[in-house]
Amino acid sequence: MSSTIINERPQPDGVLTDIADYVLHYQINSEIAWKTAYHCFLDTLGCGFEALTYPACTKLLGPIVPGTAVPHGARVPGTNYQLDPVQAAFNIGTMVRWLDFNDTWLAAEWGHPSDNMGAILATADWLSRNRIAKGGRSLKAKSVLEAMIMAHEIQGVLALENSFNRVGLDHVILVKVASTAVTGKLLGLSRDELINALSLAFVDGQALRTYRHSPNTGSRKSWAAGDATSRAVRLALIAQTGEMGYPSALTAPGWGFYDVSFKGRPFTFQRPYGSYVMENILFKISFPAEFHAQTAAEAAMVLHAELHARGKTAADIARLTIRTHEAAIRIIDKKGPLHNPADRDHCIQYMVAVPLIFGRLTAEDYEDDVAADPRIDGLRERISCVEDPQFTADYHDPEKRAIANALTVELADGTVLPEVAIAYPIGHPRRREEGIPLLIDKYRRNVARIFSDKQQREILDATLAYDRFMDMDVVDLVDLMAK
Repeated sequence: MSSTIINERPQPDGVLTDIADYVLHYQINSEIAWKTAYHCFLDTLGCGFEALTYPACTKLLGPIVPGTAVPHGARVPGTNYQLDPVQAAFNIGTMVRWLDFNDTWLAAEWGHPSDNMGAILATADWLSRNRIAKGGRSLKAKSVLEAMIMAHEIQGVLALENSFNRVGLDHVILVKVASTAVTGKLLGLSRDELINALSLAFVDGQALRTYRHSPNTGSRKSWAAGDATSRAVRLALIAQTGEMGYPSALTAPGWGFYDVSFKGRPFTFQRPYGSYVMENILFKISFPAEFHAQTAAEAAMVLHAELHARGKTAADIARLTIRTHEAAIRIIDKKGPLHNPADRDHCIQYMVAVPLIFGRLTAEDYEDDVAADPRIDGLRERISCVEDPQFTADYHDPEKRAIANALTVELADGTVLPEVAIAYPIGHPRRREEGIPLLIDKYRRNVARIFSDKQQREILDATLAYDRFMDMDVVDLVDLMAK
């Protein structure tokens, strides 16, 4: 028995057309979104500057073929590299994600929307330099912020109701989709070309979460976003040539993304695209830690001070219980040996033990020399996690978006210290007024890590004045930050 295949080309999937229409037509009128995107830009590049002090990161940067020169190529901030936009996107995306210190979005899926900076800044700079070479003008920094707001929105809205980690896919698929969309807009793609590019992003192979989870946790999680942004630029450039797309890339029976990679379920949506995600983004300000542990680390710092006030140390802790939310238990509740920095910054016990012992949690604290201190693993073994259903509910509540942790310490002499519970980390929208000055301090420290005093002053004078920043040419902004 045979069946006839009806070979009629369908209309494009609604998910593809909705994204394309959003980036091509939506007008951003939210002053909160613009100001938050500005602070996000500063913080994101600052995270990249700190990463440049780590050889494990810098060994991956530069051109694919050493010595390659790209006329009018995109410059990589903090370096002397000038690259094609695909490789520049990989460089910038890898820098900003390396230390797990850039922004975060938590929902059914989590991720780091500022990862899209790799594609956005590389494309904007490359386009601008080529326009100038032909007698045209550079894009303005405001165009970069517009692309950031839209990339945040696409990644974040897709993440609200759709869990990619539940089917074993890494969240960088959303970076690739969002970066393809905004890169396509920057390139001037038509609506049809943009839909084709987005279809290519879903047809593409998608990254597994293998490198984020025991027993395989490793450093690919620090360059996976760079890989996704570079691929997005490549796909947008392919679509720009007029290469065809695949209109039912998501919905095609048997062969589409839903059936092959999403267990047959279509995406669901909580809200239309606007500027909600940027307005509500979570900044990592105090600790370079996986975001589900941010409030746990903050609570541990409070307890460190309490122990000191009592004349005690972490060695006096008999046991410590962390009341937490389900996502934290699923991702970062980890026992046994930790093999590398990527393993350690995804272990809530490690991220609590270090501040309890040392009164700090920095990127250096994930390195082997600190991790070798036997007190850390000894304390880790005395820390356990339990889920609090209310914490889980508050985590998913769109009106709260809490990331709560509560720590209770029992000392060896039987004393139980008052529980320290923190629902909202310093980088949460509910603590913006408190957090932004600290975010600027973090940016200043990161600029100071790699630039001379003179260049620091030039960078800070230009970037810490919002109105001046918005009107800067992209090429001038990037040139300020070149080595």
